[in-house]
Amino acid sequence: MRQLPEEKFNRTRLISTYFSVVVSISLVLFLTGILGILLINSKKVADHFKEQIVMTIYLKDSAKEIELKQLQKTLTLNIATKKVNYISKEEASKRHTNEIGEDFMEFLGYNPLLNSVDVYFKASFLNPAMVSKLSKDIDLYTYVDEVVYDRPLLELMYENINKITLWMLFASGIFIFVVVLLINSSIRLSIYSKRLIIKTMQLVGANKRFIRRPFIKAHLLMSALGSIIAMLGMAAVIYEMQNRFPELQIFENPYETALVFTGVFVLGMGITLISTYFATQRYLNLRTNAVN
Repeated sequence: MRQLPEEKFNRTRLISTYFSVVVSISLVLFLTGILGILLINSKKVADHFKEQIVMTIYLKDSAKEIELKQLQKTLTLNIATKKVNYISKEEASKRHTNEIGEDFMEFLGYNPLLNSVDVYFKASFLNPAMVSKLSKDIDLYTYVDEVVYDRPLLELMYENINKITLWMLFASGIFIFVVVLLINSSIRLSIYSKRLIIKTMQLVGANKRFIRRPFIKAHLLMSALGSIIAMLGMAAVIYEMQNRFPELQIFENPYETALVFTGVFVLGMGITLISTYFATQRYLNLRTNAVN
């Protein structure tokens, strides 16, 4: 049987409404899930960035090999040290050439760079006072030319790491409130388009529970679909994060990740259930002449 233009239009509008609800739910739940992953892994993220702080020790050309080995041993035995890398002046020259795209030694005729030792610290021991003391102690060695590290960045990171965590918690609260509003608005708009159907069913004698049931079922199905899409997106992002930043060890505790996924699904279903209930209740309580 051929569809009338009006029926076809209504069907298209219905599909469009359902699609917008699913997209809205999946998008806001995806962002909520990513925020949840970041919060749970905030310490790992903070530790990761802390351990990128490097202290570089430049050695004089007169430094002997035995002195270099002694320095490396002293640094390695330090409880705060995570890793010690020796970079020769030849290797440093190659790195600079690759970075700038030109061999600067061809212009200068010699290598002005110095042999150096890069020191990385464990996040749990890293603080400005410790690094400052260690750099001053090493700077006293006669074969050390200079000790360099990004002191402003270290102090800024150390002072603001707790503030950032608190701000993330505050932002999470606001974001969840926004999520509730967005999902609720999408569902209310969806049910608003069917307000005449609700009132018609009520006029022919259907009780409120009977009228409300199909709307709740339909929107719970849309919420479940939106949650699944959101979780697939979250899984893709987490997988990519693990590949790019294996130091974060996101999968080290799978229960935390599973908790976030479960929370996203429950949050979506809970908000949808409550929003659908009250949205349909609103039109069920309206008088017939007030529906339009």
